[in-house]
Amino acid sequence: MCLAVPGKIIGFEDTVESVFKIGKVSFDGIVKKINLGLVPEAKEGDYVLVHVGVAMSIVDEEEAKRTMDFLLGTDELDDIRPDEE
Repeated sequence: MCLAVPGKIIGFEDTVESVFKIGKVSFDGIVKKINLGLVPEAKEGDYVLVHVGVAMSIVDEEEAKRTMDFLLGTDELDDIRPDEE
């Protein structure tokens, strides 16, 4: 199943090599580099809805937390969790 997952922007990549703005986004403690090209107005502390590594929209904190709580109760977040050894 393809899902969009909410995450919180905790910082930005300092790189001139990328065409798009790249953010460090935390998904319940798991940090990924995310393309913020579709939400150039996003700032640190904002919650974004992410699908396949691209932030599609900014969402409010309450909605993001409700969605994440629901997803944590399912097996749908296995793709973002690091492999356990």
